[in-house]
Amino acid sequence: MTALQLKMQDVKFNKIVIFINSLVPLALLVWDAARSNLGANPVEFFIRTTGVLTLVFLIISLSITPLRKYTGWNNLIKFRRMLGLYAFFYGALHLIAYGIFDKSLSLSEIFGDIWQRPFIAVGMIAFFLLVPLAVTSTNNMIKRLGGKNWARLHKLAYVAAILGVVHFYMIVKSDATYPLLFGVVLGALLVHRIKSAQSKPNKKLAVG
Repeated sequence: MTALQLKMQDVKFNKIVIFINSLVPLALLVWDAARSNLGANPVEFFIRTTGVLTLVFLIISLSITPLRKYTGWNNLIKFRRMLGLYAFFYGALHLIAYGIFDKSLSLSEIFGDIWQRPFIAVGMIAFFLLVPLAVTSTNNMIKRLGGKNWARLHKLAYVAAILGVVHFYMIVKSDATYPLLFGVVLGALLVHRIKSAQSKPNKKLAVG
């Protein structure tokens, strides 16, 4: 067996591990729900937890590029798509739980909520920005869009993450520790992104 085949096997195994472990939070939620261990307001707990998980996976996926750069673990890039899709998955669960369990699929109540509580609108915009990213996550869509156009489109992940943090901050009534922590990490990722973008022209000049 060649070194390349061994590497491919390692990547495949790691993807399986990430796939399974990414479902563990949902399995624990379902287990606790079945045992009525979600607290006094289980619907709110489920909605809040899936929202936090959306942010966690989104920020982890955005962290892949700087981690790859600073650690030299180039294979990390192979897991970014899966992590991003899990962010979309938990975001969809977050929205579905809100629509079904909190609003009983009443469009009038949902639209009324959006109008009266701005954080709902912010959260929905953040989720709907993830939709085109999930749809264009396949290799075929990357080829159809072209690498540059695909990369431009997927910068929306940063916008979605910013709106997600704002959404979280607006929900919290007293202790804003967790949304602020998310904001600090996201801010660091944005600074890295900006510095990387600024350094690219300099690299081209150096080569020329």
